[in-house]
Amino acid sequence: MTVINAKAKDLKTISNKLKENLNEEPIEVTNASHLHGLVAGLKHGEVIIQGNAGDYFGVLNAGATIRVTGDSGNYTADNMTSGTIIVDGNAGYGAGQYCYDGSVIIYGDAGDFTATMNKGAVIIVAGNVGDETGTYMLDGDLVVVGDAGENFANFLIRGNVYIGGKWKSLGHNTRVEELTQGDIEKLSGYFQTYDIKADPTKFTKIVAASEKPFYK
Repeated sequence: MTVINAKAKDLKTISNKLKENLNEEPIEVTNASHLHGLVAGLKHGEVIIQGNAGDYFGVLNAGATIRVTGDSGNYTADNMTSGTIIVDGNAGYGAGQYCYDGSVIIYGDAGDFTATMNKGAVIIVAGNVGDETGTYMLDGDLVVVGDAGENFANFLIRGNVYIGGKWKSLGHNTRVEELTQGDIEKLSGYFQTYDIKADPTKFTKIVAASEKPFYK
């Protein structure tokens, strides 16, 4: 495994080193918490960030598997198109915004506006989420194992939202539905794949009341 020490180095230097070493073997990056926009736009490969990561971690990911062993800053996985991003700790504000596809797995908590305008990704938070999570979601699956803040799934347009805990308030254009057998099997698959201890039968499913909430 190639190890890159990012201590006292700038983003351009580390990004160039990543591109030079991106091959069949995973790359490990240490001391990178000061870098914002790290591992942006990768199309392949596997990168492990040891410790914490800064803002815009994994932005525009286009096929790589990226993991941070600590916490990540704001806007993790912003505009991701494919691949997998895993955060072993907590994620800040706006995790998984504007994602088109791929998977975002956060084992800790995530901040406000998580999964805003998700367009097709699978976004799983094993802990709790903040306010306005799932706002303007257009497609994909959002799974919250813990609790949610205010305006959960606000102005939901399409896609599926699943929550194992409680929410402070639901947003506009939401409707609670019964879980189907297909939902339970899908959740079971997610939990098994990502080693999340949760009972899929205990989840609540939230869908859009209307696909055109802004029109009468």
